[in-house]
Parts: sequence; structure tokens; C-alpha cells
Amino acid sequence: MTRYLLRRLALAAGVLLAAYTVTFLVLYALPGDPVSIMYGGESSDVTPDQLDALRAEHGLDQPLVVQYLTQLGHALRGDLGDSVVSGQPVTQLLGSALPPTAQIAGLALLVAVLAGGSLAVVATATRSRRLSGFLLSLPPLGVAIPSFWFGLTLVQWFSFQIPLFPALGNQGFASAVLPAVTLALPTSALIAQMLSRSLLHTLREPYVDTALAKGAGRARVHLRHALRNAALPALTVTGLVVGGLLSGAVVTETVFSRAGIGRLTATSVSAQDIPVVQGVVLVAATVYVLVNLLIDVIYPLLDPRIVTGARRRVAPPTAPSPSPTQAHGSDADQAAARVAVPAGGTR
Repeated sequence: MTRYLLRRLALAAGVLLAAYTVTFLVLYALPGDPVSIMYGGESSDVTPDQLDALRAEHGLDQPLVVQYLTQLGHALRGDLGDSVVSGQPVTQLLGSALPPTAQIAGLALLVAVLAGGSLAVVATATRSRRLSGFLLSLPPLGVAIPSFWFGLTLVQWFSFQIPLFPALGNQGFASAVLPAVTLALPTSALIAQMLSRSLLHTLREPYVDTALAKGAGRARVHLRHALRNAALPALTVTGLVVGGLLSGAVVTETVFSRAGIGRLTATSVSAQDIPVVQGVVLVAATVYVLVNLLIDVIYPLLDPRIVTGARRRVAPPTAPSPSPTQAHGSDADQAAARVAVPAGGTR
């Protein structure tokens, strides 16, 4: 188990390094730079010499390799640099933007798991074909609905028509309900779709018929036996959609005018604020890696057959040494061979 965790941690470090490197190269390839975007333009009074001085102040006049290694070294020490736009430390900006996004992302994941799991269980447990077909048709519809349209519809109904929740801002828990539901819609649809397919496949296994023949109730077989084995694919999808929750926060926080990682990412990308964007990507990649590492640890609890440790090296069985009779053949066999093949000739 220890070697398995060390191997997973090494892969996680590689993923973080790759995400940081790709982000740096993509932002560097964009036309212009943060200084020219902020202070350049035809209506600007900043002279070219002053622009060069600002670039030198932020290290943007250095070669690409020097910029990358410098920023990477600072990031390994926990220093993500300062924002080119606001001048504030990136860690301070991330610290203020992360809690609102974590609130709606965590609530959205909880709603998605409960709603998607319940829909899949009911759709595969009911004996009504019409109800089952109707429930199984909902996940594709949930994936197809645009998040921004769904969020605006929720605002129209539950903020203006029926004023239950605030439409905008970060005013307490009530303001996080509608954004979380908006963010949970595609995630719950994916979980329901994967879990329902896995349950339908698992319920056809022979051990289900054996459990029913022994007198176990349908509910017990469905929830205790089939659901446990069918949960592995859905658990994998849950780990993958965590990154989708963070990326979906960009649209959701824009629709609901919430301060968070999503809006910080949108403004930083438009301004080519490289340190802030790299900090956001690093935080998102870290969350994604940690969640999937946790899922890898949970796998053996659901299915003990999954080997999480190092591969067991089993020595191949040694063939027993032949007896003298087996090695040279019996006297009757040797006599038959002499008769079948004459000496000094062919058969």
C-alpha cells in the first residue's frame, strides 16, 4: 500500500508540473503581454521606454526559459508571485476567491451525488417500464441543457416569480443554493447515466439470481449487492467531474455575479495576468489530483479484489525432476522404438 501511494503521489506531482508548464506556454504564445494590454493602446500616454521599464520590473523582458524557471522556482517555494494587474500577491487573491467557489462546488457535488444516485437506483429498481424509461431519459436531457440558460431560468422563477433565494451576490448560504443547483445539473446527469448503466449490467449477473433464489429481498439485493459492485464506474466519473465543477464555476459565477475562482479566472485570462492564471490552474489541478487520489484509495474498500499494492512477484512453479523411468523411458518403450526405427536407416 505504501509503494502504491508513493507511486500515485509521483504521478500527481507530474500532473501538476505538466499543468503548470502547459499553462505558461499557452499564455506566453498569446499576442501581446500584460503590460501592453494595461498601459498600451493609442489613447495611452505611456511612452515605449516606460513600457519597457514595466516589463523589466515584472521580468517580462527575460527569455522564455528564464521566465519559466524563475516562476517555477518561486512556485515550489510557495510564492506564486504578484498580480501584474492589481499588484496583490496571487496567494492573497486565491485565498479570497477560493472559499465562495468551494462552497458552491461542494454543495453542487453533494446535490449531484444524491440526485444522480437516487435517480439511477429508482430507475433500475422499479418494475414499471414506463417509469424506468422516463427516468432513464432524464440524464441525456440534463447533459444537453446549457448551464447559463438553466441558471437564468432558476433566477427567473425562484428569485423574481417566487422570491425564495437571492438572485445575485454572496449573501450567505441562501445565495449559494441556485448556483449550486445550476452547477450540479450536468454532473448529476453524468453520474445517473453511468450508475444506471452499471446497475442494469450488474443486475444480470448470476450472483443476483442466486441471492434472490436464497430468499433475499429485491431491495436488499439491489442496494447491498448490486449497488456496491456497480458504484465503481460512477465513482470514477465523480472524480473526473470535479474538474468540470471548477470550470463550470466560470459561467455560473458570471450568471449569478458571484466573486470566486471563476470570475477571477475570466478577468485574469482577458488581461493575460500570467501569475494569477497559473495560480488558478495550479489550485484546480491540485484539487483534481487529490480527489482522484482519494478515489483510488476508496476503490479497495468497495472491491477487495483490486490490488493496490505493488505487483506480487510469484516465482513460476518448478517442474518436478523426472524419474529415471520418465527420463529414459521404460524398457518396453525403448524396445518398441528399436522395432519402429531400424538401426542405421529411416522408417
